[in-house]
Amino acid sequence: MSSSRFDSSKQYTTTSLVIGYALCSSLLAVINKFAITYFNYPGLLTALQYLTCTFAVWLLGKLGFLHHDPFTWETAKKFLPAAIVFYLAIFTNTNLLRHANVDTFIVFRSLTPLLVAIADTIFRSQPLPSRLTFLSLIVILAGAVGYVATDSAFTLTAYSWALAYLVTITTEMVYIKHMVSHLGLNIWGYVLYNNLLSLMIAPIFWFLTGEYTEVFAAVNENRGNLFEPVAFSAVALSCVFGFLISYFGFAARNAISATAFTVTGVVNKFLTVVINVLIWDKHATPVGLVCLLFTICGGVGYQQSVALDKPVDTEKDNKKDSEKGEEDEELTPLNQGKIASVV
Repeated sequence: MSSSRFDSSKQYTTTSLVIGYALCSSLLAVINKFAITYFNYPGLLTALQYLTCTFAVWLLGKLGFLHHDPFTWETAKKFLPAAIVFYLAIFTNTNLLRHANVDTFIVFRSLTPLLVAIADTIFRSQPLPSRLTFLSLIVILAGAVGYVATDSAFTLTAYSWALAYLVTITTEMVYIKHMVSHLGLNIWGYVLYNNLLSLMIAPIFWFLTGEYTEVFAAVNENRGNLFEPVAFSAVALSCVFGFLISYFGFAARNAISATAFTVTGVVNKFLTVVINVLIWDKHATPVGLVCLLFTICGGVGYQQSVALDKPVDTEKDNKKDSEKGEEDEELTPLNQGKIASVV
């Protein structure tokens, strides 16, 4: 009886985390495009997001609203490679949004489940996808190819950033999953380490890209009018959603497989497409939007294929939990992080 209640609670928790991540992921793409349009400094924008997230976790921890693992240099050294991969993924993502529309970002984001599934199988010894799952991933790929073929706004700069983003986000999805499984920090600990280390990395890229000269030039040019309400609102909103997706991203990544985590974001890009079409003209052509919807359909097909296999996985998990003991399952550090985050 208690095992049934625990499984039900665990399923509800996982669903809530996935929904939270999907909403944040969908809205953040449009918000970041809005922010980078009115605040054209991608390095500084992401640094402000890291700063906001780090400060929020530290402050809420001090006030007793959450618990995070203490920051130590020993743990930071182990986490640093993952933070570098994360920073590169966000860096290429922001520059992609700077040079292309949101739809182009979504298409390349949609390609990652196929690459993640392959990487999971090769590097993490995960089982091969079923036929229906693989067919769904092929549909995603076909939609992406169709979009690129009909993209009238194609530029070498934009697609160079898109390819760089595709490589880094795939690496980030697989490698961060490994870090979550082995470091043993709670959810807020991961959020703190990831954002604080990324904040430390940010000045390096700020100077390497020469963005600091653009910022100083803009400050000197607009000394009498530094505050622009639209730009300020866009940056503030992106920082808030950056904090939310930091939590939901790590929590959802820990609760589900890397491929399912990636596809969750892909499927819920439908909301991004709708918002992007409604608010301005920075979107793809009708043919491009149809191709984009194909990638979303592929994501839905993947979810259905996973649902068909779920009863078998649940039976195995229940057997494993029974052998291990319910109390041990509830007291693992990783589950304590998940339970505390829901409360």
